[in-house]
Amino acid sequence: MIDSDSSEDEDYDFLYKIVLIGDSGVGKTNLLSRYCRNEFDLQSKTTIGVEFATKTLQIDGKIIKAQIWDTAGQERYRAITSAYYRGAVGAILVYDITKYSTFENCERWLNELREHSSEEINIMLVGNKVDLKHLRAVALEKSTNFSDNHGISFLETSALDSTNVEKAYADLLHDIYHHTPINTKNKIEDENTERVKGTSIVVQKHDIDPENEKQNRSSKKCC
Repeated sequence: MIDSDSSEDEDYDFLYKIVLIGDSGVGKTNLLSRYCRNEFDLQSKTTIGVEFATKTLQIDGKIIKAQIWDTAGQERYRAITSAYYRGAVGAILVYDITKYSTFENCERWLNELREHSSEEINIMLVGNKVDLKHLRAVALEKSTNFSDNHGISFLETSALDSTNVEKAYADLLHDIYHHTPINTKNKIEDENTERVKGTSIVVQKHDIDPENEKQNRSSKKCC
């Protein structure tokens, strides 16, 4: 579990839960670590279960604490991560611009997100690894059309060189702040604060495919 805040008692006005979703290997973990700690790991491994980080910023003089959850993209962990959609007010749906299949799966991820979350959730589509644009497999026009058709925002990023990472989170958090009714904000904060206290994720042995896990440990993924 990653937590970039040094103190759990830091003063803030609102707490917003954001979930990162998308296929395994698209760069969710490095988008999280780049934003919260300005770090990037070339040998980042597949996330097992769920981890989260927090970061604060100011909007209109209010201190906003973003609680960002990195949900595992691999199918065998779907049952573990599905519960963490609850209480989310924002979501970043990530695909890899060099792997068309990860873009094709965005429709399924979006349907699952909307099934398990509030209708008012703010969503951003993110095409990651734009530093590899010479290997681009997903046309910018396709992504723009997808986001327009589904009524969500869209941005291309690179966790490797930081392109648009700060902007993606900032834009989403501003959307959440300005589109969340005042009387709802305190309710969100109370629910998410309670959920974080004492949270632990347990991955049972039967949830893990030993053969796939062996392959994960031997492979080096760039996220």
